Amino acid sequence: MLLVLLLLLLLPAFSPASAWIPVEDWGSGNVTASVGETGQCVCHVYLPDVAFPANRVEHMQQVSKELMLEVEIQKGKLVTYEGRLEVYLKDLKHLTLRVAILESSADSYIRLDFELLRIELREFEALVSQLKDSLNSSSPLFDSLYTEILNMTLIVNQLEIYDKTNLEVIRLQFTKLQRKLEECQKEQEFLKPDIGNCNHTGILSISKPTVLQLNADLHAGYIYGGWGKDSKPLRGHESMYFYDGYSNPTLYDFALYSNYDNLILRSAFKHPDLMTGWYGLGNNFIIRANTIYYQLSSPFSMSKLNLTSSVYEHRVIPAASQAFSYSYFDNQNMDFAADERGLWVMYASGESKGKIILAKIDEKSFGIEEEWKTGVFKQLAGNAFMACGVMYATRSVDLDTEEIFYAFDTSTGEEKHLSIPFQKFQEQYSNLDYNPTDQKLYMYNNGYYVSYNVKFNKE
Repeated sequence: MLLVLLLLLLLPAFSPASAWIPVEDWGSGNVTASVGETGQCVCHVYLPDVAFPANRVEHMQQVSKELMLEVEIQKGKLVTYEGRLEVYLKDLKHLTLRVAILESSADSYIRLDFELLRIELREFEALVSQLKDSLNSSSPLFDSLYTEILNMTLIVNQLEIYDKTNLEVIRLQFTKLQRKLEECQKEQEFLKPDIGNCNHTGILSISKPTVLQLNADLHAGYIYGGWGKDSKPLRGHESMYFYDGYSNPTLYDFALYSNYDNLILRSAFKHPDLMTGWYGLGNNFIIRANTIYYQLSSPFSMSKLNLTSSVYEHRVIPAASQAFSYSYFDNQNMDFAADERGLWVMYASGESKGKIILAKIDEKSFGIEEEWKTGVFKQLAGNAFMACGVMYATRSVDLDTEEIFYAFDTSTGEEKHLSIPFQKFQEQYSNLDYNPTDQKLYMYNNGYYVSYNVKFNKE
């Protein structure tokens, strides 16, 4: 009964007001007294029908038990949330350190780290919301957590926005630099040529193109032309470059530059004009020993102008035909070349059925010393050049790739079919020549100066 009374006292604290009915509402009763037959005092107590709300007390006992159980459950949840909150607070502290590292050093993160940070921050935000909803309350602690999470999210987003501090970009750039370094290491053999030495078995490979700039006239329409260096320079002119470009294959004039810097600056020290009647046609001209060798327009012949004496000469090659040109442009009938063995001219004739004839030029008499018939059709070749007495012919592979596909050795008369690819800056080119003074190829590629290093097979 004591327990019941205690429960009746405690129930108001755990139960709603409607679960308890005051004593006044139990109904009314009365007490009467009388004297019995034996003279004893007899008390009569009258109670209403519901003498005592025992069923309601029992109900209150059950409600009390359920409330006590619910209190224990909620206390357990609080303990659980407290443990989880401690764990997440530790993680949040760890995240704070990670963000601090991100702010101070760009070498400790990648894009994946940013995404993981954002995921974890969203989890923290969800936890704080869950705790607030479960406890049905708010506190400065929750507000502080929300603010910290928001600030950290902003910091992470800002760090990812700035590419300069984005490690992924840095690593990509570093990878590119590593590749360039490897390429530079491979190019070392190109950059240290054995000038004048022909003790090898021919060309092994061609380097990637070096694109200097658009022609000196700054005219993209000047797709016909040529550029390069004197293949046998006079003393004091070892660094001289030449250039000619125009919108058609006619050669009217050309420019001379004292060195590479002046070529780039387009500052010519001399600009010779060809005399009327001595205009050239075709763009496979060269300068050797301060003399320009080119294809004369009329009469169709090989011609030269000594830039020191300003003396012109020409020689007709009876077999040479204007019917055969290289594949990229018309009027490229005579192709002059120079290498370690001397001066050459390449042409085709009706007798050779369009196949290239290679001729050695006597530089003193300006006559033909010797001729060789090759097995390559001129119209199938993009261009040709000489190196160490070997003629190499090129052709197009695709828009970006050219290939040395044929070689003819004048010392043995042997011809070879090769496949030595190299990159083009643009699809078409009008001039390609090898220079023995630096073992480079010079290409006039759709108005641009392009050069290549040549690697020979010395094994």
